[in-house]
Amino acid sequence: MTPAAYTTVQGSTEAEHEVKRSRFLCHLERVDDEAAARAVVETARSVHWDARHHVSAFVLGADGAVQRSSDDGEPSGTAGTPVLDVLRGREVSDVVAVVTRWFGGTLLGAGGLVRAYAEAARLALDEATLVRRELVLLGTVVVDHADAGRIENDLRTRGLAVQGTDYAERATVRVGVAPAQVDEAHAWVAAATAGRSSLELAGESWVDRPI
Repeated sequence: MTPAAYTTVQGSTEAEHEVKRSRFLCHLERVDDEAAARAVVETARSVHWDARHHVSAFVLGADGAVQRSSDDGEPSGTAGTPVLDVLRGREVSDVVAVVTRWFGGTLLGAGGLVRAYAEAARLALDEATLVRRELVLLGTVVVDHADAGRIENDLRTRGLAVQGTDYAERATVRVGVAPAQVDEAHAWVAAATAGRSSLELAGESWVDRPI
């Protein structure tokens, strides 16, 4: 069963870690699918063409079912897997991490590589803005233009994800409603509009909420 919510990152971020003159730069980015994740890796190769390794890992899907990693020439299990373990440990999905390494002249050994790659990924996640991605039911509330701003504010205060307002003959406020909130949401709309409008539900979508 697909979860109704999961944690991901907003946009992209980078963090750098240095061990014995070897530089480890982690680029962390939100992606929608495997093709997008691989494109991020290829961009890192192009931008940092002078680096020796571009280790990568990604987790995709609301249930985190798609998980891939690459050591990119480092000894097996010393690079991609540690980065993937960090993503899994933080329980984030729809995220790709690319750790670019510039060799500093000193061999770090298997244990040193594992620690360095994992630390670069941890630092990038520490810098990232995390968001909660939730599956919501799509709803609309039709009100008079003069009431739209107040209704938006009231519904936001109640915890609904207001997605915007369309203006025509009347104003249509678009909201996202968590499945567990449906009964409450109907009552909130009735109270906010003094019974003059109702919540109409149709379809579903994923929305981001701050953590």
